Amino acid sequence: MKVQSTMQNKLLRYKWALILFSIFTVTNAAYAQNCDCESAFLWVKQTFEENDAGFQYVIDKKGIPEYEKHNAVFLEKVRTAKNNNECANYINDWLFFFRKGHIGILVLKNNDTTREDVKTFPDWEKVDIDTVTFKKYLDAKKELDFEGIWLDSDSLYAIGIKNIDDQQIGFIIQSKAKEWLPGQIKFRIYPDSAIYYMRDHSEIKIKRTKLISPNWLLFDSGFNFFRDYPKQEDKFLESSIYNKPYMEQISEHTLYLRIPSFPYESDPIDSVILTNKEKIHATENLIIDLRFNGGGSDNAWNNLLPIIYTNPIRQKSCYILSTKMNNQRAKEYRSKVFYNKLNNHLGEFVPLFSEKYFTDQFDTIYENPKNIAVIVDENCASSTEQFLLACKQSKKVKIFGRVTSGQLDFSNLNSVESPCNDFRLYYATSKDVDIDDYPIDGIGIQPDFYLDDDIPEYKWVEYVNDILNYQ
Repeated sequence: MKVQSTMQNKLLRYKWALILFSIFTVTNAAYAQNCDCESAFLWVKQTFEENDAGFQYVIDKKGIPEYEKHNAVFLEKVRTAKNNNECANYINDWLFFFRKGHIGILVLKNNDTTREDVKTFPDWEKVDIDTVTFKKYLDAKKELDFEGIWLDSDSLYAIGIKNIDDQQIGFIIQSKAKEWLPGQIKFRIYPDSAIYYMRDHSEIKIKRTKLISPNWLLFDSGFNFFRDYPKQEDKFLESSIYNKPYMEQISEHTLYLRIPSFPYESDPIDSVILTNKEKIHATENLIIDLRFNGGGSDNAWNNLLPIIYTNPIRQKSCYILSTKMNNQRAKEYRSKVFYNKLNNHLGEFVPLFSEKYFTDQFDTIYENPKNIAVIVDENCASSTEQFLLACKQSKKVKIFGRVTSGQLDFSNLNSVESPCNDFRLYYATSKDVDIDDYPIDGIGIQPDFYLDDDIPEYKWVEYVNDILNYQ
């Protein structure tokens, strides 16, 4: 297909959003003398203040007095940190003063040497369920629900879930953690909430428990469980774990395309599109499932644009904050001309291109697919949200699901190591050109069709397909 587009707009495809770069290690003798949490915090604070593209934006909104109060609180907290993991938790909480996405600190060295005696709870409430009998019960079931045998994401526990007295009781079958014994109740799932017991048996209240796909159970606090018995066919889960897109025909008039992420190397997505090109343009409906797609690179969805295209699509550029640290990143991933331009404007926001907005225009509008549904959830972020802004401009596309994460205004991540090499800091080097008029961070993108809690997530594709084929 012939594409009518400016060279600038083609380059814009290569804007990195969630890809994490390790450019160089910052050294600072003042900080390197002490490898304690307070020194790490002060290094993060200075590095962030000097280089993050969103720092001043938030300070202008919240005010310096609020920021100074925030700093004083966390300076006291970091002084109490017992190890690097606890230190990172405090620093991340400090960072979240600014935003939730495209930001964070990662522990590189675990210095937790504390060893406490394992506390056991022999008198904890139990259920008496024989595993062999329970499996026979599961074999006889016809409907798909929470009941089954599940493994947690760390493979510490094998947990049975059984419906008892209008509760879904999660009980230990096997445990590698000495704090939990077979038969003990690990969680309780109610119709509109849940209670989950941690390793030390402390209680966490859960708002929502979801069956994402046949073999994937998710608590909204982030606990993941995968069905071990009886296992069902689950392409969605496999795609998510192994980060592999795929396409299949789910009805006579509908194709289904699953894309778990938008990596910079777009070959897997491009390959699926190329292999199924004739089928795509011969089928009336297309579902693009982006749930749990946290973003990556705009380049990865470049070849989806001709499929959704009905009219010219406007795309936005960004500004890069010029600092010595940020410009080192640009030196490797931008042109020499732009690198020199950045260095001539230290401390300023430099437009990536001469124009704020660009237009994608193709010479063909395909008859099929006539109707395109894009499924999203609260985990969709960054470059995925950029793609959704393009989708909203197509007359063929409707977005189904939930409000997205809202992580787009500040992007193009850079990462640097702490002077003691204990931590890695991630921060944003760019801000969108329309952040004041059309902010996304903390707001997200609204779907056209909101899918409420009464529609189980493992049935979302079926529901959307019914809408597309409704007569």
